[in-house]
Amino acid sequence: MDSIDLEVLKTALKWSDSGARTLLATVVRTWGSAPRPVGSMMVIREDGHVKGSVSGGCIEDDLIRKIRAGEYRDRSPRILTYGVSADEAHRFGLPCGGTLQIVLECVSAQSQLAPLLDAVQQQRLVTRELDLASGAVTLAPGAHAAALAFDDARLITVHGPRYRLVIIGAAQLSRYVAALAKMLDYEIIVCDPREEYLAEWDIDGVQLSTEMPDDLILRLQLDSHCAVLALTHDPKLDDMALLEALKSPAFYVGAIGSRANNDKRRQRLALFDISTAEIARLHGPVGMHLGARTPPEIAIAILAEMTAMRNGVPVLQTHAMREHAAVTTASSGCRFG
Repeated sequence: MDSIDLEVLKTALKWSDSGARTLLATVVRTWGSAPRPVGSMMVIREDGHVKGSVSGGCIEDDLIRKIRAGEYRDRSPRILTYGVSADEAHRFGLPCGGTLQIVLECVSAQSQLAPLLDAVQQQRLVTRELDLASGAVTLAPGAHAAALAFDDARLITVHGPRYRLVIIGAAQLSRYVAALAKMLDYEIIVCDPREEYLAEWDIDGVQLSTEMPDDLILRLQLDSHCAVLALTHDPKLDDMALLEALKSPAFYVGAIGSRANNDKRRQRLALFDISTAEIARLHGPVGMHLGARTPPEIAIAILAEMTAMRNGVPVLQTHAMREHAAVTTASSGCRFG
């Protein structure tokens, strides 16, 4: 499954290519409480069909009504602001004090959506710049930065896999983790020197590697937009990856296994050239304690914790909860923590 933004852009291109008048709406600013964050996108066809969302529904309804009535027919991008007054905020279902601003643009060949989507599907990071005065769009190689910048004259958006996830091991759990991570805009690399595990891999859009895990981690030169998961249960493979990943700026490094197994893992890591502070970065047992038992549930727990870390939200789990997770998963045979 594609991410929400990718689905919106694909739909915008399809509708425009079919000859239908198509408008792309992007949330560029919010004040106070807003139902959707900056960067949220929605595409609207002339008959009122929509994909994506910019609010809880009321703003969508207003845009659909106006477009069906023949408004916004010119090709110039425009800025729309909703919720300026308390009455308007109430009318459009915005929380008290909430205001949001949208850039509305007409989709055409000038929008450069086809080359943008081609680049994203090749796992490239791309910056799209819309000039509001002329409607001209330029594409350039992207960089790890904020997803959107807007100064009333230019709208700059970043598209593509802004985060990278390296999964060590290609067994069943890795498939569920990769499937969920695709929806969260990760570039995914699965590493397993055991070629028989990779032979049956069936998740599209994932890079596969038979390199030794430590060699791969060193080659990738991880940065703060990277995460590493060691999921093989084989210390010879997991520990090799962790030794290099924990010394990198990766925002998340986790390893599957019970609390007891991860304690032993930390003892093994301490025998090598790695500091106590670096070892302390290891998330093991990996994932939030959700009472997960099956591989899909464990994958959800892992991605939940990664998402919290990625968004800068403290993971407030008590030591007692961790203890309970270790006991529960050990008894069920699912050793994630």
